[in-house]
Amino acid sequence: MSEDTPAALDDVRVLDLTGEIGAYCTKLLADFGADVIKIEPPGGDPARNIGPFYHDQPGPDSSLTFLNLNTNKRSVILELEDESDREAFRKLAKTADIVVESFPPGYLDGLGLGYEGLCGLRKDIIVTSITGFGATGPHAGYLAPDIVGVAMAGIMWLAGDPQDPPNLPFGNQGYVSASVHAASGTMMALYHRDVTGEGQHVDVSMQEALLIAQENAMQTYDMNKSVRNRTGARGNIPIVIPGIGPYETSDGWIWSYVGTPGGAPWAELLKWMEEEGKAEDLGDEPYRGVIEQLDIRFLTGLALNPEEGKKHLPTLGHLNEVFTRFCAAKTKWELYEQGQGRRLLIGIVSTPEDLVKNPQLDAREWYQDVRHEELNATIRYPGPPVRLSETPWRIATHAPQAGEHTTEVLGELT
Repeated sequence: MSEDTPAALDDVRVLDLTGEIGAYCTKLLADFGADVIKIEPPGGDPARNIGPFYHDQPGPDSSLTFLNLNTNKRSVILELEDESDREAFRKLAKTADIVVESFPPGYLDGLGLGYEGLCGLRKDIIVTSITGFGATGPHAGYLAPDIVGVAMAGIMWLAGDPQDPPNLPFGNQGYVSASVHAASGTMMALYHRDVTGEGQHVDVSMQEALLIAQENAMQTYDMNKSVRNRTGARGNIPIVIPGIGPYETSDGWIWSYVGTPGGAPWAELLKWMEEEGKAEDLGDEPYRGVIEQLDIRFLTGLALNPEEGKKHLPTLGHLNEVFTRFCAAKTKWELYEQGQGRRLLIGIVSTPEDLVKNPQLDAREWYQDVRHEELNATIRYPGPPVRLSETPWRIATHAPQAGEHTTEVLGELT
């Protein structure tokens, strides 16, 4: 695909007034071609100081987090508390299709730059607001960093092992979820505008965006009056089920889901172990008989009747011990590729290094190498979240330096 091929959003201009909570939203828009102008305060976005840094050298242009979240954007320095800079922003807003912001509710309204104020400048403008709890309600004004979002959405309660305190999922999952939903809502508002000529306000709550990650926890209480708790790797079944969960290999870990719908049954795993002389005594009774019935119906019965399941504990425990030894003698890639060849649901628990070397991602040329002259380096970036055949995603430019495009952008207004 040629570099001249139009991108999906190359006729759309976005003003980016977000902090960490919304940076991925505007990155998505920018990487699909929108002209995203990042409005930074004097001194630059504080997110420029978030590590890790390239070669562990702190600096406003070496934050790997900032670099990743701000590809394809242009940077303008404006102090919105200053009237002359607010006037410059108003002029910019007249040229923009979308404004994405993450200030506390009411802040921009107080400056005359909220949705109502911007509508007076351009009636079809779309303003997307991303906050911890939304624009209304008793918690609207509360501060909400990512950790508060995942806690208040119930995700932290469900993450981890039962014996542990609530766990924080890795990465800024609250910020990412809010940004993904914000980008989706913004695109729906853009489509509506193109059809009807009407702009609108898109109100995104991080708490609400994260609630879907609870899966059926709320329905479980609503229908059964029981509270879902942390279940760890084994899920809701109260006993160890061989072949389900994480297993250590000679060089890492795999995740196994043998015996569940969608893959080959435990009998196929036993056949594999026997072919390699690693089945030990699993071909004998009572083990073979249990293996032949280790399917979803059997597992469901154990979940519904734990007392019945306890009768099988010695047999199931022995099966698990033999499978554990089988995994420990193989590499994770051997288990994954050979298991997939037998339709066994086995996957690698990938480390960051595994992902960089992943042959599937490599074959699809997912990673993107971007040259940074200011660092005298080429940095590899994550690739597209989706692929559009006719209007492609691309990284055309790396993240800007603070205020790099102030003169250029504001000069276009005169």
